[in-house]
Amino acid sequence: MNQRRASPVLAEFADLHTFAFDDYQVEACEHVEAGSTVLVAAPTGAGKTIAGEFAVHLALQQGRKCFYTTPIKALSNQKYADLVRRHGVAQVGLLTGDTSVNPEAPVVVMTTEVLRNMLYAGSSTLSGLGFVVMDEVHYLGDRFRGAVWEEVIIGLAESVQVVALSATVSNAEEFAEWLGEVRGDVRVVLSERRPVPLFQHVMVGRKLHDLFADEAPTAVAQPTERAPDVNPALVQIAKSETRAVRDDSRRPRGRSGKGKRQGRYGSGKYGGAAHRDQRDKAPRWTPSRADMVRTLARAKLLPAIVFIFSRVGCDAAVRQLLGSDVMLNTDVERAEVRDIAAKHVAGMPPDDLAVLGWHPFLEALERGIAAHHAGLLPAFKECVEELFLAGLIKVVFATETLALGINMPARSVVLEKLVKFNGEAHVDITPGEYTQLTGRAGRRGIDVEGHAVVLWQPGLEPRSVAGLASRRTYPLRSSFTPTYNMAVNLVNRVGRERARSLLEQSFAQFQSDKSVVGLARAITRNTDAAAELWERTHCELGDFAEYAKLRGSISELEAEGARRRKSDRRAEAAESVRALRPGDLIRVPSGRSSGWAVVLGVTVDSEREGPRPQVMTEDRHVRRLSMIDFPVPVEALGRVKIPRQFDARDAHSRRSLHAAFRSRLASLDHVDVRPRSGPVDPELADEITRLRERVRSHPCHRCPDREQHARHAERAMMLERENERTAAKMESRTNTIAQRFDKICQVLESFGYLGEGGRSVTDAGRMLARIYNELDLVTAECVRRGVFDTLSAPQLGAALSTLVFEARRSDDRRRVVLPDARTDRAVADIRDVLREVSLAERDVRLDRGRELDPGLALAIFDWAEGEPLAGVLDRSDLTAGDFVRWVRQVIDFADQIGVAAGDGLLRERCRDLVRRIRRGVVDFTPEEVDPETIRTLGEDDGPTAEGASE
Repeated sequence: MNQRRASPVLAEFADLHTFAFDDYQVEACEHVEAGSTVLVAAPTGAGKTIAGEFAVHLALQQGRKCFYTTPIKALSNQKYADLVRRHGVAQVGLLTGDTSVNPEAPVVVMTTEVLRNMLYAGSSTLSGLGFVVMDEVHYLGDRFRGAVWEEVIIGLAESVQVVALSATVSNAEEFAEWLGEVRGDVRVVLSERRPVPLFQHVMVGRKLHDLFADEAPTAVAQPTERAPDVNPALVQIAKSETRAVRDDSRRPRGRSGKGKRQGRYGSGKYGGAAHRDQRDKAPRWTPSRADMVRTLARAKLLPAIVFIFSRVGCDAAVRQLLGSDVMLNTDVERAEVRDIAAKHVAGMPPDDLAVLGWHPFLEALERGIAAHHAGLLPAFKECVEELFLAGLIKVVFATETLALGINMPARSVVLEKLVKFNGEAHVDITPGEYTQLTGRAGRRGIDVEGHAVVLWQPGLEPRSVAGLASRRTYPLRSSFTPTYNMAVNLVNRVGRERARSLLEQSFAQFQSDKSVVGLARAITRNTDAAAELWERTHCELGDFAEYAKLRGSISELEAEGARRRKSDRRAEAAESVRALRPGDLIRVPSGRSSGWAVVLGVTVDSEREGPRPQVMTEDRHVRRLSMIDFPVPVEALGRVKIPRQFDARDAHSRRSLHAAFRSRLASLDHVDVRPRSGPVDPELADEITRLRERVRSHPCHRCPDREQHARHAERAMMLERENERTAAKMESRTNTIAQRFDKICQVLESFGYLGEGGRSVTDAGRMLARIYNELDLVTAECVRRGVFDTLSAPQLGAALSTLVFEARRSDDRRRVVLPDARTDRAVADIRDVLREVSLAERDVRLDRGRELDPGLALAIFDWAEGEPLAGVLDRSDLTAGDFVRWVRQVIDFADQIGVAAGDGLLRERCRDLVRRIRRGVVDFTPEEVDPETIRTLGEDDGPTAEGASE
């Protein structure tokens, strides 16, 4: 760093580092020292945390407090360790949901939720607060945690200086503009430069190909305007694959119809998994995982993070490498791995280690291989992180959560596929996600360049991948929405009107209002154009606008009549198809199966799609039809008998039925099958007649320029209708946050949580203010009604878990048996409360909350009863990591309810529950024991892989 540009404080801070600061880091620190709120947006690994660490340094220099906030506990723990190393244990504290260390220290690292709760509670810890660092502020767009960032930014005192650190987002200026509105003076520091250049590759078979013909756009300091050229070799490979598929599809098939045709390709333009016939002779271009690792090792691209968008896939990849001869560590490194791993499980019971699969986990670590995902036990995950940073893990198979903040940079990042399951469907990853994932490649101060590698998948299109890799779009979109807890806390703190005003300052409303500006301009343009058109309709005989609107009314009523007839006809058609029975002979009115058919059966997959009859057509084809084939009602015009043993897949059965079908048709040639027209609404017809008489009697009807004027008028009226639609859209976007807040207050008032017309908080409201949960109002109502009062601690844990737990996918939810009848009744009572709240939400047009999920109830009950880990995991089908994470959330939730309920039996029962379930792996902290002892814990009685080889 150029010392002449630095103040004494900044120069002193720079001297603490072994590297020279980049210009953008110097600029950001200078703005912090000048007292501005600062937004620093830079690529992953570019060192933007320097600005946050300088805020910490400045706070200690000035005798003020600094809170360093992160979105997740793991990142808080990591940052706490970093700051302790620099400033000492006495100067730094840590506050997360389940950890409190030195909370009154001048520097406290915490999760953002903790700071939000402090603001609402008016905590004395806020006294003397001068700086708040918000690391990974792009989490603001996260559906689950994002709203908390905005609550904090809006709620902090004006005297507090905010330092926001973000990954590169494409709308950083927009976010900074909002920050300026709510926080005052804001300085934006943007850097597009990656400190370690990133090069892009595609691995085809065992060979690495450069993705771009020239230098990759992400390997230069600034993005270029020119579209990058794709490596011609990759384009040729894609063409060769396409020819192989085409030639394969032309191969002759056997009599069975099952030839050597190529299987399906994965969805998405970036390619997916292909299901190949074993006899397919096309080249295998997708490398195996063992070949991939060997190729990376030969190219000296290890350590690597391999992103697989599936926990099961990550674990399977580790097992596959354990089954191969891949060994990435030396004997010396293996010994180091054993010692470090031993520290992380020291003191864990041998039985638990056996259940957790300690031995295969350790064997993989010794080989330099590991998985990293939310399903891992926290102690195992922390072990992987430490070993990776120490260079003792060479390949980590990880889910995308690793890309969100944890400091685990690698020399290269590999993406197995560019398609992921988003909970509903398999979709292509976005350029922003690609940037976030590959941002881990290249370790500053260690690597001179980073490498992103995409594995070839059948159907992969190199040009599409190049577009993905060269675009840096990562827009930040607010996920902010008011909640019941937020409403009572704000009303209690600042009153209802001020609370409403604060919510209108949210980034969500700011983004919504900005979109309204464009809509308002469109309305202005349309209004001016319509006025000019109306001028051209001036008529000497009378008011042509009145005349044109009469004609327009007729057109609208005629269209409405047609819509009604079509709707009635559609409903009548669906009803007629639903009434068909097997054996009915019908005339299919349209579609490729139009003509005579015999009905084989009718199914109804969904009310939206309507009934779907299966029929045999005149040419003996069996087809499943839909309502598209029945634009008009249909009726049975005859019948044939369908044998009880009829099988539509059997050729003989089809021939027999077809013979009877043809015979019966001969007697139906005279039947009238013309479609019936829909009924006409008499009131509508009378109104149209009256309007036509008024049009004919209007003076402008005789105007010689009538049709020319009418064309101008129709265009003007079309613009006015467009304005009405745009105005409705504007109304839906304007004050949306405040309007939702008003509706929430209505519901709270109806249940007695707000009083005096919604302007004050009742005792029940103050209880709700202490409950932070997606179903916060339902929980508070259950506490008020005594739903939990008669439950034992294990039963209480099971009941509370239904309000906390959410299965990872909706299809994971299966029918769950609750532990006993009393718990069953309590859960039924919670459902009744949820139904009441949902009805109140429906009345004010609020989206209802999620359903209860009892998937954790039995596991929590068993764990609270003292069941060993093996039994709990076996009965729950949960991974150890998921189990620990959810139990800790139940602990946090039970703590909240105990505090909210006040003195009494429920508080004692909550404390008892917490004592019971905060044990074993849930509350595990390593102890110092002999590493050699730990290494052997959890091993099978038989020989190890190492022992067997000896």
